Amino acid sequence: MAGSPLSVNSLREDLQVAHRTVQKWLMILERLFVIFRISPFGNPKIRAVKKEQKAYMWDWSLVEEPGTRYENFVASQLLKYCDYLEDAEGRRMELRYLRDTDKREVDFVVVQNGTPLFGVECKINEQKVSNVIAYYANRLPIPQFYQVHLGKKDYEHATLPVRVCPFEAFVKECRLP
Repeated sequence: MAGSPLSVNSLREDLQVAHRTVQKWLMILERLFVIFRISPFGNPKIRAVKKEQKAYMWDWSLVEEPGTRYENFVASQLLKYCDYLEDAEGRRMELRYLRDTDKREVDFVVVQNGTPLFGVECKINEQKVSNVIAYYANRLPIPQFYQVHLGKKDYEHATLPVRVCPFEAFVKECRLP
């Protein structure tokens, strides 16, 4: 479940309950700080998905698969960052994700007043810049992308606004609390 597109309709069918019932259950889980949901960042240039939310666990340590756990951990840190900037500095912040109808996805986009500040793609291992990041970097006015990982390599892409770096370096650069 964590990090995957959340289909309320699929849940409704699987559980054989009303759509409204599933929505209420999800709201209860959010109010109890079990899960949080993020919405897609829509842009007509990329035929972005508009409605499919993704759900994450507040207690990311409950997620078993390492890659999903790491993505969930980063999601919770970025949401705390957005909440901090809203509360401490009065900025209108949102945590979103990018996904188009061809299923190209970047894990997160931090948005201020409707304008994207930066995108984040999570990888456990050090890898070359994701083709999806390159795709979006060439099509959207997002000033910076980060591909964060658990390794040691830290470098800027030669032609794209992309930095591949360890999570620790990313936290320092973005001043995440």
